[in-house]
Amino acid sequence: MKSIFLDCNDQLAPVWARVIRPDDPPIDVNRAAFTSEDLPRVLAGYDIAIDDHSYMPTPLVAQCPQLKHIVFLGTGPASYMNVNELQYRGITVHIIKGYGDTAVAEHSIALIWAASRDIARMDREVRAGTWTPHEGVQLLGKTLGVIGLGGIGREVARIGQGMGMQVIGWNRTRHADLKVPLVDIDTLLARSDAVSMNLTLGDETRGFLSAERIARMKPGVILVNTARGALVDEAALIAALQSGHIRHAGLDVFHAEPLQADHPLAKLPNVTLTAHAAFRTLEASMTLLRRAIDIVKTLT
Repeated sequence: MKSIFLDCNDQLAPVWARVIRPDDPPIDVNRAAFTSEDLPRVLAGYDIAIDDHSYMPTPLVAQCPQLKHIVFLGTGPASYMNVNELQYRGITVHIIKGYGDTAVAEHSIALIWAASRDIARMDREVRAGTWTPHEGVQLLGKTLGVIGLGGIGREVARIGQGMGMQVIGWNRTRHADLKVPLVDIDTLLARSDAVSMNLTLGDETRGFLSAERIARMKPGVILVNTARGALVDEAALIAALQSGHIRHAGLDVFHAEPLQADHPLAKLPNVTLTAHAAFRTLEASMTLLRRAIDIVKTLT
């Protein structure tokens, strides 16, 4: 079976060179930029595609009759393709779990710190010649609510507890090995001074943090989302930030990526933005790409 790494960028190329082995199956690497309309051309003749967050609309993938497998570099392909439609067409989407739990959790905590102390805002102001020391929020003893207690959520909880925060959690299923006190979602939203969103995106979780649930959040809350933008009602989030109901949001993911400079979120001073980079550490990237290659090995 013929394989291609669909969208190897400049950041991942040297990592790929470090993890590929002589006994691995041949995998072509595409480093050239392409538009969605180019997808059938780029994938022509390939049975397996490794995808690093390129959008794969079903009508265009349908023009690739040889394609049978997509190895998505991560756990959230639903933001980039319709997995059920592709499966109906005989294309299996493979995901990679657990490769960057610590990396994403550390980024989530970094955004909580940045949001609580207005770090990015003051950085912008000082560079622009404005010296305004903003009052922050001390996190010691505050309540951290973790929504979604998979590998990443558990790491967020562990680090939060180490910082001296009182951690509570909500999860769709109860597991005997969870070390975080579980509460219902309304209680979590009402009690938490900071909320970390760590759910996977699916039909059941899309729009999970709705306008109604945002209204139930504790006034002055900090919200961090390193999971998927579509988990949160974007219009309600913007309104809550504008009103101050949400003190500050730290966002690594968005409904449409890349986020455009004229987007309302990019214009709000009480938002800290990063470019879907929570999982981007050398350690996590090496694990991710190695596991992707191993999946290709099992398919060829």
